[in-house]
Amino acid sequence: MENTKKVAFYTLGCKLNFSETSTIARDFQNEGFERVDFEEPADIYVINTCSVTENADKQFKQVVKKALQRNQKAFVAAVGCYAQLKPEELAAVDGVDLVLGATEKFKITDYINDLSKNEQGEVHSCEIEDADFYVGSYSIGDRTRAFLKVQDGCDYKCTYCTIPLARGISRSDALENVLKNAKEISAQNIKEIVLTGVNIGDYGKGEFGNKKHEHTFLELVQALDNVEGIERLRISSIEPNLLKNETIAFVAQSKTFVPHFHIPLQSGSNDILKKMKRRYLRELYVDRVNQIREVMPHACIGVDVIVGFPGETDAHFLETYHFLHELDISYLHVFTYSERDNTEAISMEGVVPMNVRSKRSKMLRGLSVKKRRAFYESQIGTTRTVLFEGENKEGYIYGFTENYVKIKTPWNPELVNTLHQVTLTHIDEDGSVRVGFIN
Repeated sequence: MENTKKVAFYTLGCKLNFSETSTIARDFQNEGFERVDFEEPADIYVINTCSVTENADKQFKQVVKKALQRNQKAFVAAVGCYAQLKPEELAAVDGVDLVLGATEKFKITDYINDLSKNEQGEVHSCEIEDADFYVGSYSIGDRTRAFLKVQDGCDYKCTYCTIPLARGISRSDALENVLKNAKEISAQNIKEIVLTGVNIGDYGKGEFGNKKHEHTFLELVQALDNVEGIERLRISSIEPNLLKNETIAFVAQSKTFVPHFHIPLQSGSNDILKKMKRRYLRELYVDRVNQIREVMPHACIGVDVIVGFPGETDAHFLETYHFLHELDISYLHVFTYSERDNTEAISMEGVVPMNVRSKRSKMLRGLSVKKRRAFYESQIGTTRTVLFEGENKEGYIYGFTENYVKIKTPWNPELVNTLHQVTLTHIDEDGSVRVGFIN
């Protein structure tokens, strides 16, 4: 059929966006569209936007430009978080035909019947209060792992964050639906599922569109542990105040959940945590790390941290630096604070100059390199299981152990998407770890 319309996708931002892009792509395919790579000419380009980083705006314009270079008559649609927060701005970008906010993005195929270019981008963005229904999704980006969305939105009011404005209130997928999606994924010979959401520890809230919890995050984890055919389950990122001892204890003895936690900290200073309206103090964070270490000494613990928040003095920053230096964690994700409209923090005093923000960011990134190196060194000589990925990178294949150590070994196509027991032998000059095979 010559006249099959082609659609291509580009995703900015988080794992949750990737899982939602996949779901939207499946909708297009069900409507008879052919999905092609973003590098190829297509009739429609769908760009899933992000609002978390300052560069998201610039990136969006570059992506639109790329799309129109491939086909200047293409229909360009913007969906996602930035499309919800700043729809008019995106609609004003040259070449953008359609902007869909939080509730409309899953109905995109309804809007696309007329593919002629619009003079001016059409905006359909809802009042964010309307984003109260839940659309389940999962993505299968590569054959190795899938991102499974279990929750959306957030009821927290952190003073730097626009996510509640972009994604609405906290709501969850029904447990039976999550399990159904997990079974569909495992039937496709995918070995690892990563659980994603905006605030996944809040899982269960709003499962029925109301505020009561039908299930808890612990019950979700216990139910998923029993799904046949999944080799590995990974919890992507969970708030420290929602990561309970019972969950940590369950993961420690679970069949499929791996010993890897990613726990946002944001600051090691209680003064700053309070200004951010985070729901814990640093003492609780230390307690979570110690709890994990007690039952899973070999676990990988990743940390999110923001530098340059308004009012962060040198003393506050050093407090964060020393706190993380002392803490038994494995790596950092460092974010430089950026001003967002309609947040409380934007009007706070004590704005930190950009050059200071980037210097602090550099210091913490340096600390992260040391932390990861020390964590990898602590794993040398141990026996782990590696899940190998699909790419031949300059003659090597890479993979991750259950506790998230990056492994490399000479390319062998038979290793793709397989699990192997290995002994970690030494750290390679590129920072990944070399191994000896046991089986």
